[in-house]
Amino acid sequence: MMAAACARTLSKVARLVLDTPTCRLTNTAALVPRISMRCQGRAYGTGGAGFRSRTLLAAPVRGSGRVLGCAFLLGGGFGLYQTVKLTLQRHLAEEKSNAPELGTDLKLTLYQYKTCPFCSKVRAFLDCHGLPYEIVEVNPVMRQEIKWSTYRKVPILMVNGTLQLNDSSVIISVLKTYLVSREKTISEILTCYPEMKAKNDSGKDVIEFGNKYWVMVQDTDADRLYPGKDTRKEEIKWRKWADEWLVHLISPNVYRTPTEALASFDYIVREGKFGTFEGFFAKYFGAAAMWIISKRLKNRHHLQDDVRQDLYKAVNDWVSAIGKNKKFMGGDQPNLADLVCVFLEV
Repeated sequence: MMAAACARTLSKVARLVLDTPTCRLTNTAALVPRISMRCQGRAYGTGGAGFRSRTLLAAPVRGSGRVLGCAFLLGGGFGLYQTVKLTLQRHLAEEKSNAPELGTDLKLTLYQYKTCPFCSKVRAFLDCHGLPYEIVEVNPVMRQEIKWSTYRKVPILMVNGTLQLNDSSVIISVLKTYLVSREKTISEILTCYPEMKAKNDSGKDVIEFGNKYWVMVQDTDADRLYPGKDTRKEEIKWRKWADEWLVHLISPNVYRTPTEALASFDYIVREGKFGTFEGFFAKYFGAAAMWIISKRLKNRHHLQDDVRQDLYKAVNDWVSAIGKNKKFMGGDQPNLADLVCVFLEV
């Protein structure tokens, strides 16, 4: 309710500014705060495309009152998204502190990069559902910690030391299926997500997984898990949207300039598992490489010259899809789409 009220107020202010023929920048600009967003990421192989780190998304205000009004509207959408994000984080924190560990015999080990967004969403799922797990931090250069695996991306989740789950979306779907319906083992559930070879946009062979956005439960369990009309369909749609669109906006926004790229990799090196030489190499050569790659991604996905606008639009699309009458995409409780779309940005 607070988020909706803030958004409505900002919209009214924007309309008033838009109705003003001119607006003196010297008197007004000081009232408009800079907008910032904190992102983290990984510049090496992850459970999907897209990388992140810390940056400041500053929206400078220039020109007439009409531009200022547009800034208010844009800020309203972004502010609403941040409010929803904060609400979800508080909700999950309360839920985690109050929920006892589930009665499972699963011993879970997560192989990850700390700053990888796909690892972040797996951790968010495990924490939200009270599942205990151990973390193995992987060196992003040598990757000796996963040398035993033919699958060379993270996250990787080992179950009871023997069963390997790959791909962040598959990990989440498999575990959610298991928690909702205990009729099948993890191994049996995993067969519902077959591994397939495919080619990406560049023609390179990649591994994909069938049904990875589906929670495979019986109709009775599905009715309980997805009580609203089209709830299941919406969850699948937005989980897929996060992997296929939202994540591709990150690199072009994080590595816009050489200076931003270097600042991003400074954070990545400090948070990651790097040696002295590896850290130096990753910081300077990685920053240069990702600055070039981000330009290619911008062209490949047909982003605007000002890539911030695509990111803002994506945030506004997400907030609009939730609507004014729901706390989360899942209704009163966050669903898998909420976890993915929000914690992809953490």
